[in-house]
Amino acid sequence: MRLSLKILTWIVGILVVLVIALVLLVALFNWNRLKPTIDDKVSAAIGRPFVIRGDLTAAWRREPSEPGLRSLMPWPTFTARDIRIDNPTWAKQAQLVQLDALTFRISPLPLLLHHIYVPTLRLSGLHTDLERNSQGEANWQLALQRNQPPSSWKLTLGTIGLDRGDIAVDDAKTRLDLHVTITPLQQAIPYDQIVAQASSDARADVGHDVGRVVDETKTGPDSSSNAKRTAYQFAWTASGTYRGEPVDGSGKTGAVLALQRADEPFPVQARVHIDASKIALVGTLTDPMHLGALNMRVWFAGTSMAKLYPILGITLPDTPPFATEGHLSAELHAQGSHFSYRDFRGRVGESDLGGNVEVTTNGPRLKLTGDVHSQLLRFVDLGPAVGAQTKETKQTHEGTAQQPQNKALPVQQFHTNRLLTMDADVTFDAAHIERPGSLPINALSTHIYLDNGALRFDPLRASVAGGSIEGKLSMDATSQPMRTSLDMHARHLQLKQLFPTVQTMQTSFGEINGAVNLAGRGSSVSGLLGDSDGEVKLLMNNGAVSKTLLEAAGLNVANVVIEKLFGDKTVQINCAAVDMTGQQGVFTSRLFVLDTSDATINVNGTIGFSDERLNLDVVPHTKGMRLFSLRSPLYVKGTFKDPDVGVKPGPLILRGGGAVALAVLAAPAAALLAVIVPSRGEQPNQCQQVLTQLHNGSLPSGTKK
Repeated sequence: MRLSLKILTWIVGILVVLVIALVLLVALFNWNRLKPTIDDKVSAAIGRPFVIRGDLTAAWRREPSEPGLRSLMPWPTFTARDIRIDNPTWAKQAQLVQLDALTFRISPLPLLLHHIYVPTLRLSGLHTDLERNSQGEANWQLALQRNQPPSSWKLTLGTIGLDRGDIAVDDAKTRLDLHVTITPLQQAIPYDQIVAQASSDARADVGHDVGRVVDETKTGPDSSSNAKRTAYQFAWTASGTYRGEPVDGSGKTGAVLALQRADEPFPVQARVHIDASKIALVGTLTDPMHLGALNMRVWFAGTSMAKLYPILGITLPDTPPFATEGHLSAELHAQGSHFSYRDFRGRVGESDLGGNVEVTTNGPRLKLTGDVHSQLLRFVDLGPAVGAQTKETKQTHEGTAQQPQNKALPVQQFHTNRLLTMDADVTFDAAHIERPGSLPINALSTHIYLDNGALRFDPLRASVAGGSIEGKLSMDATSQPMRTSLDMHARHLQLKQLFPTVQTMQTSFGEINGAVNLAGRGSSVSGLLGDSDGEVKLLMNNGAVSKTLLEAAGLNVANVVIEKLFGDKTVQINCAAVDMTGQQGVFTSRLFVLDTSDATINVNGTIGFSDERLNLDVVPHTKGMRLFSLRSPLYVKGTFKDPDVGVKPGPLILRGGGAVALAVLAAPAAALLAVIVPSRGEQPNQCQQVLTQLHNGSLPSGTKK
């Protein structure tokens, strides 16, 4: 018993002596003696000159975060002042990092187990210059030592704190030149208060050009108790340029970034303007050491979604001014990250937009998936997406080619190179489409696939004028110019719904059926049509045409032809049958017949989309003894913009010659018979009768041979 008591006494005494010696060592030792050793070790570890230019001191302080009696135990606290980390020789600035002071505290008990636990690392007076040259060399890429034997010591870092700082970014690769200043707030601002204020400010800012975008009752991304305990303690401002465009931003953050604890979110709030694009966000960053999660409410706005590409790296179409608001969450991992923008709502021009989208980065290219829908989509808001120019896009869209005065087809180039940067699998549905005073496209839906530069819309469906248009569109950006193919079918398009503003059409019971199959190369609408091969088939039965109708449809050439043949009166069309085949942008008429009560009109010739030229002959064949204003053929020449329609010189066409002329149309008529769809109306399908008679080598009823 006495021996055991003596041994225990000696052990306790030795421990007390060691503690006293450690306390005296920390308090009295001149730690500046270790600076050369520390400088050399750190410099060798990071591959850059590292130096502590100021004093290195230590003191004993209690850790209030420890529970119970452990909070009474003092911890050694070290402070290193005036720290410098040099830049590589190619950098413009001498130092990568300058610190007024670095302060950290070490838990003493874990040291017995070879565990260095630093609960808090505090940076004072941070100034850093981040640079990357045009070759991709970055000064923040440190040459850390590799292939070192594993250490028996373990390091755990709890939180990082900051009092103020300056961060400069000069990135030649992305053309980013930015300066960020971080300053402490006079007093901490509660998380909920910042979220409410930031949400209100962001909605007012991003919705300035397009109006209110979402329900104002939503306040933020996170209402958990952890978020409510979080406070904003620092403000930051940023200014500079990105790709030559001005950048300015501001926001607020928390004071302590918890690296290990997922239950202590780091609050972030920001508003950034890059040229005409605006981004605002408010929320939290959680578990950054393990690349954990973002949980934020995010607003996007700008003059065109396409301008978000250099910012987000996501290929989006040209659009009118837009604004969206939604909930952004993310899982960040070294092998690939996953971003989710859910329940977003917004406006594009005067159209609404909403849905859910996700972005993953674990493949060879980032991939966009999701579903997007619109309750009311104005057709004019889709114009820039297909290369058409509007007044706004001419003024605001970057790189927009001016439409030549002599060209009718849009020449605006598609951004085909961007199709190679990402993949996509997105569904889009528009419940109602509005095109005021003209073509009533009631609805649109499609499934968009993008895989390594190959873009498909399959299926592509539209509800039009009481009927439907359905098919698929493919675009391959891996070849230049881009390869495109189109296979579309129109069924049961009702004439009186197709032109609702033309009064004379309201008594027409006919409908349109047709098919278009085209393939070509080009990077604009003009280029694609100018190189296209394929065929176009169209049937219209029991309709009517007039000068008013053709003007409303924008068919100027047809307007002149009908006026020369029939004058200003409305012409009842029993059947209009068109079958044209194209090769390298030149479409030749195989069958082009209009059957009316007065005459059957045959159109021969070509339409060239590459040079936008017309070369057509219009040959009328009168029926019976009915009076007809013109029996001589017409010619249609000139360009789409400046057509020339006139009477061909020569003798009048005899009625008896009509049979010979129309007999050659028997074979093309047989091909068009397959396009006929049984009529859903009360009127019989006149085209079936006309095409059958042409196929049999006879003229329509009433024509004199």
